[in-house]
Amino acid sequence: MTDPPDDQASSEFETTHWSLVVAAGERHSPGADEALAALCERYWQPLYAYVRRTGHSLHDAQDLTQQFFAKLLDKEYLRVADAERGRFRSFLLAALKHFLANERKSQRAQKRGGGQCILSWDFNAAESALICEPSAPLTPAMLFDRQWAVLLLETVLGRLEAELAARGKQAEFQHLKPLLAGDAQPYQLVAHALGTNEAAVKMAVHRMRRRYRELLREEIAQTVADPADVDDELKELFAILSGKNA
Repeated sequence: MTDPPDDQASSEFETTHWSLVVAAGERHSPGADEALAALCERYWQPLYAYVRRTGHSLHDAQDLTQQFFAKLLDKEYLRVADAERGRFRSFLLAALKHFLANERKSQRAQKRGGGQCILSWDFNAAESALICEPSAPLTPAMLFDRQWAVLLLETVLGRLEAELAARGKQAEFQHLKPLLAGDAQPYQLVAHALGTNEAAVKMAVHRMRRRYRELLREEIAQTVADPADVDDELKELFAILSGKNA
């Protein structure tokens, strides 16, 4: 039960950093293109939730979301919301609002793709997640922030699981995962299931929590242009999850 290597995580971190996109601006940069595509792939679902909550039908919301990201990946929208570029979350929402306003003005609803799949995303899963959200009192923007925060934590947990699974410790992760969130499950039972002792379990949980915090900060750092913004974004996201930002 030693700390997992972070070579793979560091590589992913370097190729999905929002600061690469911001620094590249309008210049052609393969690294920035790759970073933007990876971030969009990871964080498109809260945007879809926003579009749905604003009153668009399922198929229109799918179409609008894909059209928006197609424009974004073509760099057309990288000139939008300059003041919001510090955080990818804020930039995306501001750019989406701009896109939807233009769609309404031009009345191009009938000219969109009609549900054609431009980007391969699991809209069924996104719709299921949306159904689980309360219809009130969350505004579209609040729902966007909440789904972003939830997705962030799920992504971090998935990265932690992948690290342990790569080291042949999938079973260990499954037994320790409830303890990661402070579950009151007796350590003795977990130790028995893993064939070890309580002291070893406590140490493993401590290391796992530490690694989780490291991955969480690393994941947030990928979505802010300035490392100094990590703490503020972390506090804001936890405030969102606790409902204190309502």
